[in-house]
Amino acid sequence: MATRILGISAYYHDSAACLVEDGRIVAAAQEERFTRKKHDAGFPARAIEYCLREACIGAGNLDLVGFYEKPLLKFDRLLETYAACAPRGWKSYLMAMPLWLSEKLWMSDDIRSRLDGFAGEVLFGEHHESHAASAFYPSPFEQAAIVTMDGVGEWATSSIGVGRGNEIEMRRELRFPHSLGLLYSAFTYFTGFRVNSGEYKVMGLAPYGTPKYVKTIKDHLLEIRDDGSLWMNMEYFTYPHELTMTGSRFDALFDGPARQPESKLTQREMDLARSIQEITEEVMLKMSAFARRETGMRDLCLAGGVALNCVGNGRILREGEFDQIWIQPAAGDAGGALGVALNLWHRYLGKPRESAERLGAWERPSAQRAGTPRYADGMNGSYLGPRFSESDIQTFLDTHGYPARRVESAALADQIAALMAEEKVVGLLQGRMEFGPRALGARSIIGDARSSKMQSIMNLKIKFRESFRPFAPSVLREHVAEWFDLDVDSPYMLLVADVLPSRRLPVPEEAATLWGIEQLNVPRSTVPAITHVDYSARIQTVRRDTNPLYYDIIDAFYRRTGCAVIVNTSFNVRGEPIVCTPEDAFRCFMRTNMDVLVLENFILVKAEQTSPSGDESWRSDEQQTMRQLSDTAEPISAAAYWELLMNLTRREVMGRYSQSLFGIGWAIAQPLATMAVFTIVFSRLAKMPSGGAPYPIFAYAALVPWFFFSNSVASGTLSLITYRNIVTKTYFPREIVPLAQVCSRFIDFFAASALYALLMMYYRVAPGPWALMAPVFFAMLVVFTVGLTLATSAMNVFYRDVNPVVQIALQLWLYLTPVAYPLAAVSDRFRPLFVLNPLSAIVEGFRSSLVFGRAPDWPLVAISALITCGLFAAAFTLFKRMDKYFADVI
Repeated sequence: MATRILGISAYYHDSAACLVEDGRIVAAAQEERFTRKKHDAGFPARAIEYCLREACIGAGNLDLVGFYEKPLLKFDRLLETYAACAPRGWKSYLMAMPLWLSEKLWMSDDIRSRLDGFAGEVLFGEHHESHAASAFYPSPFEQAAIVTMDGVGEWATSSIGVGRGNEIEMRRELRFPHSLGLLYSAFTYFTGFRVNSGEYKVMGLAPYGTPKYVKTIKDHLLEIRDDGSLWMNMEYFTYPHELTMTGSRFDALFDGPARQPESKLTQREMDLARSIQEITEEVMLKMSAFARRETGMRDLCLAGGVALNCVGNGRILREGEFDQIWIQPAAGDAGGALGVALNLWHRYLGKPRESAERLGAWERPSAQRAGTPRYADGMNGSYLGPRFSESDIQTFLDTHGYPARRVESAALADQIAALMAEEKVVGLLQGRMEFGPRALGARSIIGDARSSKMQSIMNLKIKFRESFRPFAPSVLREHVAEWFDLDVDSPYMLLVADVLPSRRLPVPEEAATLWGIEQLNVPRSTVPAITHVDYSARIQTVRRDTNPLYYDIIDAFYRRTGCAVIVNTSFNVRGEPIVCTPEDAFRCFMRTNMDVLVLENFILVKAEQTSPSGDESWRSDEQQTMRQLSDTAEPISAAAYWELLMNLTRREVMGRYSQSLFGIGWAIAQPLATMAVFTIVFSRLAKMPSGGAPYPIFAYAALVPWFFFSNSVASGTLSLITYRNIVTKTYFPREIVPLAQVCSRFIDFFAASALYALLMMYYRVAPGPWALMAPVFFAMLVVFTVGLTLATSAMNVFYRDVNPVVQIALQLWLYLTPVAYPLAAVSDRFRPLFVLNPLSAIVEGFRSSLVFGRAPDWPLVAISALITCGLFAAAFTLFKRMDKYFADVI
């Protein structure tokens, strides 16, 4: 009977699940592909559901479940670090502890509760052992050195080991806080990109700069030792105890504060990127050289987040002391799920391992005969995710009425190649989805690498991403050496090599005067769409036995054009995960300027698509807003700011009233109903004085501003969480989100005010000259409301208790504000409390100017104005300081 092991990684970033059956990887997927939340860190419930479905089993059929790291060891590091840094770090500590105490320390029970019917053991592997297992066990090598490098696991940040057969021995480790991964992340943060997702942007930016800061980094920040280990000067870093990566001393060292996300890139950022990339490559080379000396092995396996640095990997292959290297395609934390599952099979259960080298399915370079050498590993090309049958896609197309043309398999590749030769951009969904961060021809956007405009088209009109970022080539394995300085397999797009000199173009003399990213516009080879400014390319080699259709597409393109290279980029837009389903693919297709979508054997042409039926969220204002935000590369202009604010405001108003029978009438009904209740309770029963005015208009004059305030704050507090899809996917002035909540209540205020005018006519109360003061009090109301909403929305991101506290506070606040009664009715003992409440002056001001036609209480107004302005300034400052953390925390 088969033994089935489920591996899980979760609760940091890139949660994933993997199912291993008798040592064979059956399925693996990241949770983000199903939830559509990029780098989703939550429990991978949907990824697990997919893995079980792929194996046609339930959780009760699992024998073992493995978690990729040991929570108690990690908790030990956190406690020791916070204790050592105290009193610094209290904010980070308070944020981390609730999740640890409620979930992470009880991981075994948590996992069991989510796997209905599972009765086996839940076991835990160490973080870097899971990485090591993911690197060695699927590799083609019978024995090899193993190097893992990332930010931090439990305590280890890098490790060196050796694998033989089914055994792994860990030899050396570097411990927190000294970490190559965290060093690179610190520079990612400082150059204005997001930690744990923007590191590859730094790598792509590096060729535009010069290594002018290398000496500064070595003199002040770290010491690199001969074995590749490093010592970091923690006086410059704040990541052990703060929510930031670097401190003020770091700012002073590098000519000013960190770049704000989405602000203009300068030469400083390019030089910083180049400098930290060179430091990283030096450490990677030294550590791999030491691993060769320490283990005596001829081959090397790599994993951990740093192993995604394909420039460094390419240098290890070219300049290092190993014959061959193999890199786990899911080298980051997602791959830990695969690693722990394989580790349990081979080491815990003691099951043998049959490597591709032992089975004769792989040949090392010295044994290669004429032609392309054989190559195989245990990853199935990393195509381990869901596939969708032709009938699934036919049902999807028929359900929505999308026009499509079915093409026979024999003609499909040639038709796609013909479209690319016409410079069409093609979205491709076929076969099983990739596991790991790279698109490898199953969920890819592809195009003609010979086109000089393809890079800018894909970056700006399809991917909506930074224009400096290069695209990767997919090339037929047997032709790779004809185009690049590389003649080995690179199936997972994790090696960088240069375009051959014979394929390069002469660079015009005027190009020497170009600065920074302007260099990208100069064609540098016969395949300019995939050639970076330093002539490098991140290469994927393609074999027919791994991905037949993708190979046939490139082969057909080669036969048609003489070029065996095409552009391959991931099928997604900026801020979203790679597409998983036909629905995801179609949504992305329609939101971009892609020309053609291929869903298995079906071809959809953009020009033929009509307005689709059903719920199409990609047409919503939110998606339009995402497009606007994604195209923002410079600090936002006043016009763009206003447009975004109006877009979100309109979306909020339409969402509130579009499917309501009573519509805007509810804005009138709320204060009107409350006025009726107050009239009965406070006027008729409690005999509350109203200063000689009819009580209904006395109360209504205060209820209109009160409900504007309370409704704005109530919805605004939740706004950043409600709009998490926008907040987490791109940077923009995020105060727009709570501000839009306040603006959306303007229509309620003015609708209710119109009824107030009718009530005044009914009671024959004529407004006097002091009614001109009403706009002043409305302005004070708006400023106070915006200030409080900014504060509560920001704090609610970090502490979700804020929202219920705000709801309770608003209920109490209503009765601590002179809404149902005049301020004159408050006793002298409690009057100072009411004076400090800015709403007291505001509602009394509305009454004085509109109901009584007299001057307001000027001292009260002055105090209220001072408090309102002070609150707004403090709240805005708080919001902007917390802004940089919103995307990470949400």
